[in-house]
Amino acid sequence: MSVLIIAEHNNQQLNPATLHAVTAAAKLGEVHILVAGSNAAAIAESARQINGVTKVLLADAPYYGEALAEEITPLVVKLAGDYRYIGATATAFGKNLLPRIAALLDAPQISDLTEVVDNKTFIRPIYAGNAFETVQSDAPKLVLTFRATSFDAAENGGNAQIQTVEAAPAQNLSRFVKRELTQSDRPELTQAKVVVAGGRALGSAEQFNALLMPLADIFGAAIGASRAAVDAEYAPNDAQVGQTGKVVAPQLYFAIGISGAIQHTAGMQDSKVIVAINKDPDAPIFSVSDYGIVGDLFDIVPQLTTALKS
Repeated sequence: MSVLIIAEHNNQQLNPATLHAVTAAAKLGEVHILVAGSNAAAIAESARQINGVTKVLLADAPYYGEALAEEITPLVVKLAGDYRYIGATATAFGKNLLPRIAALLDAPQISDLTEVVDNKTFIRPIYAGNAFETVQSDAPKLVLTFRATSFDAAENGGNAQIQTVEAAPAQNLSRFVKRELTQSDRPELTQAKVVVAGGRALGSAEQFNALLMPLADIFGAAIGASRAAVDAEYAPNDAQVGQTGKVVAPQLYFAIGISGAIQHTAGMQDSKVIVAINKDPDAPIFSVSDYGIVGDLFDIVPQLTTALKS
């Protein structure tokens, strides 16, 4: 059996999340990667070096340049006949693309997988991560999305062949207008080894930055936020951690002034070490934390930052 993983990239760099999808897919069979892009030969070259990948399919056309789901979907459907599994990571890219593919293939989709048990059995979270369900399917073709944080990243060292495939005709159902990216010297939130996250208890955007930035600077950490902090405009939307934000699993996660609502813990409970700071000793965040400090964050965080600097 073979698996087709759809690579996520920006025509210049392969998204590291794809490496996690390769690890998951390798448990199902021979892994092929589809690189659909514009002038994307460098991406195909990167993909061919991933351990566990045996073939890279390169489809190059100008209308694949912005990774529009409406354009990539017909290409995947055309190639799908050779594969039992079609997969991608459970990022915004995968969540936008895969349901379209599943619908056109009339195939079931199993989303946000955290474990591959065997070739027809999978585990995925439900109820905001408070429970896990085991899903089995005997369907002849399955569409899957993998939660990147649940699988190790595949390493380089492979030597797959690159095969050029014909692009599907342009659909012209949508058009790319513009992309606005937040520029930051900090690591990308889902790839960071350390995350310093704040909640609404910080009181304002000014205090959010004044307390969290110095602590994050010590570790070279990414900045995260609860939904409440984002809604209060303390932090941008792309900093939100949780069920409706980003799922992270860093080596170290600071939850500062975050109560620990289900919506938030669903996005960070897989972190290796969780440190919570909250004045409420009964805050739910302490039930998932490895270390908890009960007290006023406006006193504790500066003390912690000073101690770590010395």
